[in-house]
Amino acid sequence: MNWKDYRIARERMVKEQLYERGIRDGRVLDAMLKVPRHVFLDREAGAEAYNDHSFPIGFSQTMTQPFMVAYLAEQLRLTGSERVLEIGTGSGYQAAVLAMLAKTVYTVERVPELVERARRCLRELLFTNVTVLHGDGSNGWIGQSPFDRILLTAAAQTVPRKLLLQLNDGGVFVGPAEKADGTQEIIRLTRHGSSFEVERLRSCAFVRLARNGASDRRAPGFPQDGPRGR
Repeated sequence: MNWKDYRIARERMVKEQLYERGIRDGRVLDAMLKVPRHVFLDREAGAEAYNDHSFPIGFSQTMTQPFMVAYLAEQLRLTGSERVLEIGTGSGYQAAVLAMLAKTVYTVERVPELVERARRCLRELLFTNVTVLHGDGSNGWIGQSPFDRILLTAAAQTVPRKLLLQLNDGGVFVGPAEKADGTQEIIRLTRHGSSFEVERLRSCAFVRLARNGASDRRAPGFPQDGPRGR
């Protein structure tokens, strides 16, 4: 495929998968139109890279489907001035979209091979406002905190307290959380001092958050190890 074919595929993705399904933030739609999703896959996928499904990227990880990438970005309510922390870099595609919408993006990934792959893709596409760290994302990135927004891209049974405490007052956390019955939902937490306003947004299905190399299997309950919602 040539660049025109990929452009047509992105235009179709934005129209049919995003706008027609309710994504209305013009900045998000524009970012999804401009970021070449196929570049972040480690194989030749052609136009299929823009179909509305996830892709395996190795190491039991996936690249999130386009609609959910756009939905998460929209729910962060970015204006362009924010410092954003992403937990779970994966392919680097979501970070690239966020880089089009925020001032700076810091992203943490525990799999070293994915870290190097994401860095390479972001560098080749000239994203200079994204920094990728190899580490345990459940610890956040204390050295760069506080953040205006935090995006979690893997499902946690309990939102790590360390993450929430790295938010500015008035800051927003968005990500998937596992409920007691095993299903998942996207939640949005807004920090107000030591308490958090909790919004439950929509059902979802994400891989589980891994902490120090182990899948998050803590006892269900939200937000059990973080500040209480109000």
